[in-house]
Amino acid sequence: MTSTPPTTASAVFNNKDLSNWVQRNGDPATWIVADGIMTVASGDIMTKELFTDFRLHLEFMTPDMPEATGQAKGNSGVFLQGRYEIQVLDSYGIEVPGKGDCGAVYDQFAPLVNACKPPLEWQTYDVFFRAPRCNEDNQIVDPTRLTVLQNGIVIHNNVQLLGVTGGSAGQNVREPGPLLLQDHGDLLKYRNIWIEPLLLEGSDKY
Repeated sequence: MTSTPPTTASAVFNNKDLSNWVQRNGDPATWIVADGIMTVASGDIMTKELFTDFRLHLEFMTPDMPEATGQAKGNSGVFLQGRYEIQVLDSYGIEVPGKGDCGAVYDQFAPLVNACKPPLEWQTYDVFFRAPRCNEDNQIVDPTRLTVLQNGIVIHNNVQLLGVTGGSAGQNVREPGPLLLQDHGDLLKYRNIWIEPLLLEGSDKY
């Protein structure tokens, strides 16, 4: 899918600076930006803008850590609404990826296939996110839904999430939330991040 954002999208990372981002505690974001790329450093960051239903495009690169294994191998995470983590990890070559591998909805759903490229190559996530629907009593009547393509390959097809994932920035699923990127101590790189808000529903007219 194209990295060029549609005119209705917000370039939440403009490949120039972190003016659209803050640390998890609200302080100015302090990740490193150079040559159109931001590199993980000093804590999680999240967008100032909040989102409900949306389409996300994001590109990431895992570092080459040949001696590392498992969760120590190029770890980060993309938290949708700050609540639902899509794992970022160097899982290249794993035959049957699990719930903690790259592309997983962390500890809920393993990716359908391993779509990972080798470390030091740019990869893409294209995400279609539908927030949960609640009734007048704020009870969830339709759960969070998620479709994810990694490098153009479908790895989640309209899955219904079980709830927020571990490490979330908030539990109030009835409210819009930010895009949050995780600092897990590894030098992940990100670029070309945009979000297109989606309408909550179509017309009821014939």
